[in-house]
Amino acid sequence: MRQIAGLDRTRNNEGLGPSIQSIFLPLVLGFLWVLFQVATIGQPGQFLSPQNLWNLSVQTAVVAILVGGMVLVIVARQIDLSVGSLLGFTGMVMALLQAVPPIGLGWPWPLALLVGLVLGGAVGVLQGYLIAYLGAPSFIVTLAGLLVFRNAAYLIAEGRTIGPLQEGFLVLGGGLQGSIGPFWSWVVTVIAWLYAVGALWWGRGVRQRHGLLVRSVWLDLVLTLVITVLFGGFLWVMNSFPHPATGQGRGIPVPVLVALGVLLFLHWLAQRTRFGRYVYAIGGNPEAALLAGIPVRRVQVFVFGLMGLLSGLAGAVQAARLGFVPTGMGTLQELYVIAAAVIGGTALAGGSGSILGAALGALIMSSLQNGLVLVGVPTEWQNLVLGVVLVLAAVWNARFHRGRSL
Repeated sequence: MRQIAGLDRTRNNEGLGPSIQSIFLPLVLGFLWVLFQVATIGQPGQFLSPQNLWNLSVQTAVVAILVGGMVLVIVARQIDLSVGSLLGFTGMVMALLQAVPPIGLGWPWPLALLVGLVLGGAVGVLQGYLIAYLGAPSFIVTLAGLLVFRNAAYLIAEGRTIGPLQEGFLVLGGGLQGSIGPFWSWVVTVIAWLYAVGALWWGRGVRQRHGLLVRSVWLDLVLTLVITVLFGGFLWVMNSFPHPATGQGRGIPVPVLVALGVLLFLHWLAQRTRFGRYVYAIGGNPEAALLAGIPVRRVQVFVFGLMGLLSGLAGAVQAARLGFVPTGMGTLQELYVIAAAVIGGTALAGGSGSILGAALGALIMSSLQNGLVLVGVPTEWQNLVLGVVLVLAAVWNARFHRGRSL
């Protein structure tokens, strides 16, 4: 059995090379955190304070929910520009259904949530049908969706901000009651740690059994230590931000749990299921995938339906976080999501992309926004910086994937 000190050289079907995904992106994130911490020393709100990191995790949740679906869309050689508008539209529908009369219909919030999720999924399926079966370009279809759903939200709300929303619904947003407390945070973190470490060593065993190149055992031990430190630090931060009423740690916010659950599910879907293999095969070569018997059109419809469902879920989380729904909710969200996917290593040409890499990309994007706000950078300069970062990520991404294809 041959071993190498670095990482497995075999091609990862998620496209982002393991060395880049597991080393470069965390280094970029760590650099940003240190930079913003140094820049905010002496200020009342320091970047690495438990309060700010807790808030940062909640701020990242919406983009993290959406970015996994966007990775699958881009991997399949498509694009979805409507996610921000659909987020706002489904959020507005859920708000109107649950708000008390005469503003809304006064429905129970679980029913309003269900309607919003079904609506988002149905819209995604419709867009997928237009793209897959009628041959309309995804750029045009979803650009039209961006315009239609943004203005539809304005029309059904008659230009008003809708609220307040029901207390049970607000839990999804991570408010005063929207976290699980210290004890259950311990339970969830330990389970997640066992899963992560188990997956690391189980994957090593699988590679050994199949005669593939494996990492040095020392490198896997170092990765185990890094995972332990990260999980321990995450738990400490979540439990260090006190609840104003009780003084006890708040624990993990509900929207963060939702985002982590979505990302883990999508990672499993992409890596361990036939559907995931189909998506990457279609992105690699649609004609060959069709000749191989893969139901290309059905897979494309499912991908867009999943993206629509996630848009509805993100709309619920964002609405619950705000406590009300303005007509402009979700504006530019599609750009942040695409940027996070690109920063995470997803190839815009299709065929390769990483769910976990995109999750890191979402955290990098949110950290940039959060840090720039704390430093006091004006909004227009924040958007300029984010645009420059997106261009740099796209250039690096293109060069990286071009190099791998040589």
